[in-house]
Amino acid sequence: MEEKNIQNQINDINKKLDIILEEIDLQRRHRREMEDLKEDFTRVGKDLFQTAVVELEEVHDSLNTGDILAFAKKLLRNVNNISKTLDQLESLKDFLQDFGPISRESVIDFMHKLDEFDRKGYFQFFKEFGTILDNIVTSFTVEDVKALGDNIVTILNTIKNLTQPDMLHAINNAVNVYKKLDIEVEGDISYMKLLRQFNTPEMRRGLAFGITFLKSLAEQTENNKEQFINN
Repeated sequence: MEEKNIQNQINDINKKLDIILEEIDLQRRHRREMEDLKEDFTRVGKDLFQTAVVELEEVHDSLNTGDILAFAKKLLRNVNNISKTLDQLESLKDFLQDFGPISRESVIDFMHKLDEFDRKGYFQFFKEFGTILDNIVTSFTVEDVKALGDNIVTILNTIKNLTQPDMLHAINNAVNVYKKLDIEVEGDISYMKLLRQFNTPEMRRGLAFGITFLKSLAEQTENNKEQFINN
């Protein structure tokens, strides 16, 4: 009985020793890993230090410790500004994410509008208008364009006067009166012939035509003025 108890105690001791040995082995592996990590960090640190020495050697003439300290102080003083800038960048990122679908819809709408313009013939119209511009460019010289520029004010004033309501009414009245009159002029007529035929019936009829034309034009103009005032 005593031997059995002793054996049990020995077994318990062996189990505890196994646990202790496993823990020691675990600690040994952990220590080895830490040493390996330390060696890796040491090698990386040496490489970084050597690289930093080489890089700083290239700029040591234009850089000193005071500049680095001043830069560090400036960074510390502007931590809030840097933080705000980062916040703005985040806001901009969010805006771009929200604006993406809207921009795609806008592009699609724009393409639909272009297709509508194409179906209505806008592009063909502008193409033909370009042909008109080509004809104008090929039909006029640089001197013609220069002369046009020198006289553009006179031309515009003339167009302005022609487009006045009273002038347009007068021209329209003249055209209407002319269309109502049956006028035929045959043969070549010189000044001498006109003087010889001044007292002829035909000449008198011509004078009567001119007077009738001017009278009708004046009456038509007056009527149009009265209609314009009444309206």
